[in-house]
Amino acid sequence: MTRMHTYLINGSFDHAISPFDRGFAYGDGVFRTLVMRDGLPENWPLHYQKLVADCGAIGIVCPSAELLMSDLQQLFLPDGLTENHLAIAKIIITRGEGERGYAPPAVTMPLRVVIKTAMPQYPEENFVNGVSLYVCETRLAPQPRLAGIKHLNRLENVLARMEWNDPTITDGIMLDADNNVIECTSANIFARFGDVLLTPSLHQCGVAGVTRQRIMNIAHLLSLKIVVETLNVEKLLSADEAMICNSLYGAWQIREIQHKTWQAGALAANTRAVLKA
Repeated sequence: MTRMHTYLINGSFDHAISPFDRGFAYGDGVFRTLVMRDGLPENWPLHYQKLVADCGAIGIVCPSAELLMSDLQQLFLPDGLTENHLAIAKIIITRGEGERGYAPPAVTMPLRVVIKTAMPQYPEENFVNGVSLYVCETRLAPQPRLAGIKHLNRLENVLARMEWNDPTITDGIMLDADNNVIECTSANIFARFGDVLLTPSLHQCGVAGVTRQRIMNIAHLLSLKIVVETLNVEKLLSADEAMICNSLYGAWQIREIQHKTWQAGALAANTRAVLKA
């Protein structure tokens, strides 16, 4: 019989989050979203490494990999699991409880939350023909100390995602204050120019996703050279091919941005194949 629990808080199905929790009050924490296949997390070493790094960047002690894996197994290994069963895990780590005010306590007990949701049913067209993107008006503010971190303060992404409701638009491109392309609201972005695969620099803002790092690691298998540098919209629109990526769907070809369209290309499909391999 399948358990109906959808989240664990500090390893308990019955625990509650205090209103004094700093993640709730101030967004003082980090998170990761990943695919669970047959009850096990895909690319777990990279996701956990990133959790540790992001926690360390804001001074939180990350729970051990063993503790988080125990939570995942409690939540995602119910009776009757079918082969190739896919689901989504979201792991949230906060600094824990504190008194009112921004200054954190000298000693805190981090809070951990693991959430289970169903795997999204993405349109097959996204994989075959690619996706259309919108250029958001909401800008990402520079903050080098938080650059690359998947922290809980995601209001910029929320405001950007509120800018469109057209179902033909899959995601929105987010720019910084200097109109440089940084990322999408829920994805990283790559552009191919000949044998160069360019991804925007995230030294001022943006999220350094695990799939972004994986693509950078395997680009040589696609006979591509990785370059990380600033990228404006005009240059992006001149790319031979472009794609977006995250840990849930892998990579999707960009078909259209504004009124610029690309012919169907193989970049995203080839990237997905190498990532799976």
